[in-house]
Amino acid sequence: MICAIAELESDRHPLAKWYDKKSKDTTRGIMQLLPKTADWLYRDLHYQSYEVEGNPDLLFKPFVNVYFGAAYLKWLSNFDQKERSEEFVVRSYKGGTKKATSKKTLPFWQRYLSVKENYPPRKMCEDGLSPNHAFSATAPSALSVPSSQNINVAYMCWDSRASPEDMEEMWNHPEVLNEWSKSGEKKGKVRFSHDEKKRPYLSRVELKAVAEIILTHHFSTKGLKPTVLCALAEVVSMRFVYGLGPLAGIMGVDYSTALWLYTELGFRAYKVDSVDDLTKPFVSMYFGTAYFIWLSGYEGRERSPQFIIQAYMMGPKNVNFQETGPIWLKFEEALSCYGDIKKDQGGCSIM
Repeated sequence: MICAIAELESDRHPLAKWYDKKSKDTTRGIMQLLPKTADWLYRDLHYQSYEVEGNPDLLFKPFVNVYFGAAYLKWLSNFDQKERSEEFVVRSYKGGTKKATSKKTLPFWQRYLSVKENYPPRKMCEDGLSPNHAFSATAPSALSVPSSQNINVAYMCWDSRASPEDMEEMWNHPEVLNEWSKSGEKKGKVRFSHDEKKRPYLSRVELKAVAEIILTHHFSTKGLKPTVLCALAEVVSMRFVYGLGPLAGIMGVDYSTALWLYTELGFRAYKVDSVDDLTKPFVSMYFGTAYFIWLSGYEGRERSPQFIIQAYMMGPKNVNFQETGPIWLKFEEALSCYGDIKKDQGGCSIM
């Protein structure tokens, strides 16, 4: 539980901090604790192994932060003198006890389950995305909609994960309009497809439309094919809205990378205030595309398609063509699902 929450809250960054404009509070450290929460645990509940009261910067130390994070989780597990479920504890940790059943904390709980499922072990490359995700050409693919047997299941809607402007673009896309009309979707209540575990994902038609819209509006001069971005999403996330394991969103870009692209490189068409923003398809696609383009000119050199794809998956410092060949093959397999693979001198045309 602690590992999964730390993954979601800070992407494992000990010095992470986030300012909430509404409450005007700043959470700190690997488990994103409020200083006033740590002070309360220290003063009133006598968790005093670390003298954190009046010294909020101590929360940037992993042992201190995890100590008070675990103490808070323990308190939540017996809130109001009642033994609480794991779901209550996790959702309360994110939004407070009053929002333990609110739809606002449901996405956090769903992502928590996905991350927790991948512990242990966590096989991640130090400087990039995980190369260990298996690609399936068949799942998920078909649009799954509620039936009489699961009519009470809460299906996540597109409208909660995209802006009105982006939704209008989706409705104006001919293939999306055709797919949504056939499945009976209505404006304001467009459901995502869901797998048997009730995890929301994008259909291939939806994914391709998102890629096309992002490229048209923000990267039209780069000559990048939307099918390339779709193939990356297939390999990295299997098109799941929340991503796979610790990788957030359809493009699997971690929060620190997205924040760097936003603050340092000026990619600011979409805000990225928290990891949760990266579970929005348009936001994830935007920053995934920005990262892809940055890699294409890594260290001031024009890079080959094989380098870009493998650097995206493993980090540019970890590219080794002899060892990472299987990743390129998975990418080619995914690309073929979109009917856009052209062999050329042993490679693949992606730009």
